[in-house]
Amino acid sequence: MKRPIPSRVPERLFRFRDQYVTAAGKPLSAVAEHEADTRKNDHVWITIDAGADGPVQIALSTMSRQSRAAGFDPRIRVGVRKADWVELPPAGVETTSGLDYALLEPAQPTHFVEYEREALEELLIGKARRSIFVQAWGEFYVRSHIGVHQVHSRRASFAVPRDLIGQDGAVRFYFEEPNHTETLLFKFAGQP
Repeated sequence: MKRPIPSRVPERLFRFRDQYVTAAGKPLSAVAEHEADTRKNDHVWITIDAGADGPVQIALSTMSRQSRAAGFDPRIRVGVRKADWVELPPAGVETTSGLDYALLEPAQPTHFVEYEREALEELLIGKARRSIFVQAWGEFYVRSHIGVHQVHSRRASFAVPRDLIGQDGAVRFYFEEPNHTETLLFKFAGQP
C-alpha cells in the first residue's frame, strides 16, 4: 500500500513546520516501513484524511535505532490509556500545547509494556485498521508529504541526552461499539 502524497500542501500549514501540533482524521492506510536493509525498519506510517488539510502521515517509531547503536535496549515501551468518547474532534492540523507524560500518568496510572518491532507493527496497524478516527500529537514536518513525527516521550533517554519537557507525543485511536478510545504513550529505554 503506497503512502498518499498530497499534490499541494495547504499554504496555512507551512507556518506549522517544526511546531508541536495535533493532527486528526479518518484513517486511510497503515503500513510498516520495509527497507532493503531491515536494520532501518523502525516506523509504522498511518495516513489520515485531515479534512481540508489533506492527507497527513503519522510516523510512529517501532524501535530505537539510536538505542541499539549505543548498546541499549531498542524496544519501545507502550502504555495504553482507555476512555470513552461522545464526539470526535474536528479533522485537521492545529498547533496545541504539548503533552507531558509526567502530568498525565498520576491521573491515570499507566503500565508500560516493551514490544519487539514486529509485534508493535502488528499492534499499531491492527488498531489503525479497526479505528474510525485517529488523532496524534507531535512535531509537524513538511517533506515530499506532510506529517507528524516525534510521537513519543521527548524526555532524555539512555541514547539521547536531550531532555524536552512538555513536548511528549501520543496517538489516540477512536473505536465504535462501544465508543471508546485508546491513547498510546511511547517511551524509549531510560525515559522516566
